[in-house]
Amino acid sequence: MENRTALITGASGGLGLEFAHLCAQDGYDLVLAARNENKLNQIKKELEEKYQISVSVFAVDLSKKDAALDLYRFTKEHDLSIEILINNAGFGLAGSFMDTDWQRQYEMVQLNIVALMQLSHCYLKDMTAKGKGRILNLSSVAAYCAGPDMSVYYASKAFVKSFSEALSAETEGTGVTVTALCPGPTATGFEKAAAGKQITMFRHAANPASVAKAGYRAMMAGKPLCNPGVLPKLMNLGARISPDFITNKIAKKMNH
Repeated sequence: MENRTALITGASGGLGLEFAHLCAQDGYDLVLAARNENKLNQIKKELEEKYQISVSVFAVDLSKKDAALDLYRFTKEHDLSIEILINNAGFGLAGSFMDTDWQRQYEMVQLNIVALMQLSHCYLKDMTAKGKGRILNLSSVAAYCAGPDMSVYYASKAFVKSFSEALSAETEGTGVTVTALCPGPTATGFEKAAAGKQITMFRHAANPASVAKAGYRAMMAGKPLCNPGVLPKLMNLGARISPDFITNKIAKKMNH
């Protein structure tokens, strides 16, 4: 019988590691992708011992051109049939667009959008051919409004939400489902990586385990969208009923 395998990007910590535990608990073998090979190998050992599953690791920087295709080729060469794809890898940058390093913003788009698209494109074809599969794409509450002083990040997450919802409709009836997870601030160290300091909205960040569990359940249920917690639901409602200039001002204040 073919082993069930889940591929998780950004798997060396935070939500990615939580997703790895959830998949492993359900008996899935794992392919874990992230930049830090030493950390991946440590996690591989821990998960294999705890859950008695097989874990493959692939050290890769998905912000680099065609790195996602290298990851796809790795799974094909090792005959790893991916039943679950969790596009979790991503990062953000805080600061005005014109004052933020161009190369880093380009890499953010490559990671948050292009790599996610490439992996989705590759594995959707494989999944639909088999008539089964689950894809979970990490969007954000940021998808619901513009984000002054985090403009590219907010725009990238809006893309992920829209793209995922469109794919969900396109794959209806194929046995494959696509889910967008739109969490609010989550305690993963994101804010320090983005700004080198604590951002206002992260002062009451959610626990990554609870966010991952909500997203995982939504994915397994085949739901197109998951807004875990109160803030994402309020932002979703606010985006529908509030003028853009109000939500933009709120977002700008929260990004400091």
